[in-house]
Amino acid sequence: MAFKKLLGALVAATMLTAPAFAAGYPERQITMVVPFSAGGPTDTVARLVAEKMSSDLGQQIVVENVGGAGGTLGAGQVAKAEADGYTVLLHHIGMATSATLYRNLAYDTLNAFEYVGLVTEVPMVVVARKDFEPADFNAFKDYVKANGDKLTLANAGIGAASHLCGMLLMQALETPLVTVPYKGTGPAMTDLLGGQTDIMCDQTTNTTQQIQGGTIKAYAVTTPERLPLFPDLPTAKESGLDSLEFAIWHGIYTPKGTPAEVNERLSKALQAALADGGVIKAMADLGTAPSPAEDATPAALKAKLEAEITRWKPVIDAAGTYAD
Repeated sequence: MAFKKLLGALVAATMLTAPAFAAGYPERQITMVVPFSAGGPTDTVARLVAEKMSSDLGQQIVVENVGGAGGTLGAGQVAKAEADGYTVLLHHIGMATSATLYRNLAYDTLNAFEYVGLVTEVPMVVVARKDFEPADFNAFKDYVKANGDKLTLANAGIGAASHLCGMLLMQALETPLVTVPYKGTGPAMTDLLGGQTDIMCDQTTNTTQQIQGGTIKAYAVTTPERLPLFPDLPTAKESGLDSLEFAIWHGIYTPKGTPAEVNERLSKALQAALADGGVIKAMADLGTAPSPAEDATPAALKAKLEAEITRWKPVIDAAGTYAD
């Protein structure tokens, strides 16, 4: 009987303290883990929203870059963190593709995390060194098909956005290229700028400045419609490459077991950040836009991740290239 009373007291205490904990959240600094290098496109998105979320939460969010293994090292670190809301993860589409690319992940992608919300969907651009021969995207397609074995395709490493886009580009053109993986977006772009590689497919958050400056040559965007930022660039779909229509979406996660109230509080802060005029303008300058409030929610992010794992598994399996 004494044991039952003690058990009942513990259960009651837990029920009382969980909401109280959530009500006082946050009481100290929050760490936002970005599983890629500083200065890259995902890091850019993270720092934009972290600053404004900090204002809404009344506590600073500090971005910590934990790169390596296509984003799985940083994600794994968050999966093992204490589920108290003080460690969060901002990851891109690689959260979904890693479930297939890595056959021996240290965590279960769908079940190791809680969900906060979607942040943005960033368009991709097919670019090349500035002196690449083809004049437009139709000529680009023909040239690549005729010279695929001589052309190099740069990416930021297996699982990176540029790797995924490049993989779809080769499948759409039915032409394998000589892929050159780098340890991050920075060095991949540096070699493209220097003419050491020929082609790259990457996010507007990483290519806009170079396109506008004329230091690389842009051929097409992967969005259903042309981008206001680059109205003269055709969509891949316009040129018959329907399978090259996609964007790199970003979401925020917390470790499994983080209280629902905490995730909801983070979601509200995310929604406030995405509605901020400065964030909207900064994203527009990078060729993207914030996710609408209805997508910046736990339920929307969970549904997106589940759907994207299903979408990418057959693509990756067909390519037959895995990270382990």
